[in-house]
Amino acid sequence: MTMPVEKTPPAGPKKKILVVDDNALIVKTLSFKLKSGGYDAIAASDGSEAVTAVRREKPDLILLDISFPPDVAHGGGVAWDGFLIIDWLRRIDEAKKTPIIIISGSDPAKFEQRAKDAGALAYFHKPIDHDRLLTLIRSTLGDVPSAQ
Repeated sequence: MTMPVEKTPPAGPKKKILVVDDNALIVKTLSFKLKSGGYDAIAASDGSEAVTAVRREKPDLILLDISFPPDVAHGGGVAWDGFLIIDWLRRIDEAKKTPIIIISGSDPAKFEQRAKDAGALAYFHKPIDHDRLLTLIRSTLGDVPSAQ
């Protein structure tokens, strides 16, 4: 007889996961999946919000998109992309060693190796396989569910 596997991480303080994506539907869906998996989800829609959230919340893991629109509200300029965000995050003490997983609709053949070279743990192409993503998150954070 097979025993059911626990769907949530062990009891204790919830680990925080920062979701950085400019698509509100992606953020909402991922946040829901993370919360149902036993994690606290924090949202950021661009690089600036991501840096602020990292300093304030000190997440345990970051889910990061690659593509972001130009920051028109602040005069345009250089658009933040996931690679620039990774570069900035690695300069912040609170995020130097925080695992980063890329979640992107961009062509994996073009960006997956670059993402890994930049320090990303993994690359997930949208639409995201949420079960596979949660399995990787649990494994990375040491939240391997125990059999009941």
